[in-house]
Amino acid sequence: QVQLVESGGGLVQPGGSLRLSCAASGSIFRLIDMGWYRQALGKQRELVATRNSGGGTNYDDSVKGRFTISRDNAKNTVYLQMNSLKPEDTAVYYCYARLYTTTTEWNDYWGQGTQVTVSS
Repeated sequence: QVQLVESGGGLVQPGGSLRLSCAASGSIFRLIDMGWYRQALGKQRELVATRNSGGGTNYDDSVKGRFTISRDNAKNTVYLQMNSLKPEDTAVYYCYARLYTTTTEWNDYWGQGTQVTVSS
């Protein structure tokens, strides 16, 4: 079993900042990718940012220059620093991890989601 536990969501005014954290625990042999997706009300889930074990990152164009993803590999934790937040960033943010549970078996896992609301 693998668990992803998120924290750090909340209500913030436009232009403000939030930092999300997600810790993976359980039967982890090796992490491959970790990252964040989001789903706004009435919309499909979309990629926000991912970071692989080699440090490579991928950002959605809408968050480039405002959001920064980082990882602490020793703690199996991924962070999302969100600056200059806009109302359109309002969504449920889901942590994502692709990892090996054995030397040959890998799967994708998701956190329970954390609400981010940007409003004055």
